[in-house]
Amino acid sequence: MIPIEFLFFGLTLLGVAIFHRHTLPVSLLGLGVIILYKVVFGDFHGAPGLIGLTFHLHAEWVILANLFALLVGFALLSRHFEQSHLPGLLPRVLPDDWTGGLALLALVFAVSGFLDNIAAAMIGATVARAVFRGKVHIAFLAAIVAAANAGGAGSVVGDTTTTMMWLAGIAPLQVLPAYFASLAAFLVFAIPAARRQQRHSPIQRDADPQVRLDVSRLIIVGLVLLAAIAANIFASRSDAGEFPFIGAAVFGVLLLLTPWRRPDWSVLPAAAKGSVFLLALVLSASLMPVDSLPAASPSTTFGLGFISAVFDNIPLTALALEQGGYDWAALAYAVGFGGSMLWFGSSAGVAVSNLFPEAKSVGQWLRHGWYVAVGYVFGFVVFIAIAGWNPERMQ
Repeated sequence: MIPIEFLFFGLTLLGVAIFHRHTLPVSLLGLGVIILYKVVFGDFHGAPGLIGLTFHLHAEWVILANLFALLVGFALLSRHFEQSHLPGLLPRVLPDDWTGGLALLALVFAVSGFLDNIAAAMIGATVARAVFRGKVHIAFLAAIVAAANAGGAGSVVGDTTTTMMWLAGIAPLQVLPAYFASLAAFLVFAIPAARRQQRHSPIQRDADPQVRLDVSRLIIVGLVLLAAIAANIFASRSDAGEFPFIGAAVFGVLLLLTPWRRPDWSVLPAAAKGSVFLLALVLSASLMPVDSLPAASPSTTFGLGFISAVFDNIPLTALALEQGGYDWAALAYAVGFGGSMLWFGSSAGVAVSNLFPEAKSVGQWLRHGWYVAVGYVFGFVVFIAIAGWNPERMQ
């Protein structure tokens, strides 16, 4: 018998898909119903009532705080980047046909390998808004999210899930082969997305001669990103479960540098709203009575990619780490890239949809971004063909 919590969670996701203009109240209502049911009739991993809820929130608060700070912090950072006027100068170096969009997606992919995928997606979306004069097709937005998630899948500093693996003792080289799959998937989704965007709104051919680079804001962007990388590395070598180091570093540096260049605080309401929405889904997913996954295998891992599009990949990764027996590179690709198939399936997707609210439509995302799912399947097949299935790779 299917636990009733899954029914409530499924109805919440259905509500998000149908009422995409009211995603926050739908997600909060779903979370409230799940919590009320578990407090009154269920338990929290064996602990009943409000005490169990308190223990659960204590265990989850670091992940939730990190996600909130990163989503809001990178929203402020993307405005610094936009106000530096660098995006407006990029037409000087980007090709002026569909390959310009392809080059931008490749840049997002590459940047996500050493930055958090949220930052890479936000930077990519900001550049796209500038070079395509604000007319960015949903197909290209889906590709930006997919490029950020694919680029971070093979790097332990590129995605929350791979960082979790790193913190659990999995070496960076163990997840690196995920790039076999990511690169294959990129070839599938990036080319049609770039061509679709060029038909929708051609890339700007020449930079505005009046645009002048604001070097100060660009330096701030660089310092914040360096702080995020340093915090990620520090967290991997300490007891990262006690404090949201990465989010605190991003927000701390932004606030510290405020006297130099004031952030555009006007983006906070929308960013905070989108962040709370994602946190509601993440917390709801963490409350599901999933104590184990099916036995680790290529088919199980492949299926987790589709599940991660609707069921947050953080608890899925935690369960997989506890269970063991996985090929960590295959898992990193599956749970990292799989969420790209829906706009709310990854934190990068939620961040981009905060900049482009029209992306908050499951129907439109699936209709125009179908090639992301095709890319996921193709990438997984290529991975198995090249790297094979090696549980506990290189241990």
